[in-house]
Amino acid sequence: QVQLVESGGGLVQAGGSLRLSCAASGRTLSGYFMGWFRQAPGKEREFVARITWSGGTPRYADSVKDRFSIFRDSAKKTVYLQMNSLKTEDTAVYYCGAKPLTGLEYNYWGQGTQVTVSS
Repeated sequence: QVQLVESGGGLVQAGGSLRLSCAASGRTLSGYFMGWFRQAPGKEREFVARITWSGGTPRYADSVKDRFSIFRDSAKKTVYLQMNSLKTEDTAVYYCGAKPLTGLEYNYWGQGTQVTVSS
């Protein structure tokens, strides 16, 4: 089992920055993708970014490329999402998820953290 706990959300003005954290506990995550997703009111959950626990090239949604950065601290078992140049359309609940490298779906999720970007 894997437990994921997000933190770091809040209210920020457009153009500002936030850093989200996803603390993992439980089994080893060396064979997993760690991803960030978000869900805005009335919309489906969408992919934001992902990274393998062992490193490798991160991947980003086009909407956040060059503004967001995903990275992990293996010693702290924590994955981060650094969000810069925030826009009002980035407002959403952000979720951290974990998926086996050979799996089809993310099968572990955190409870989510709210990010609100004001104009």
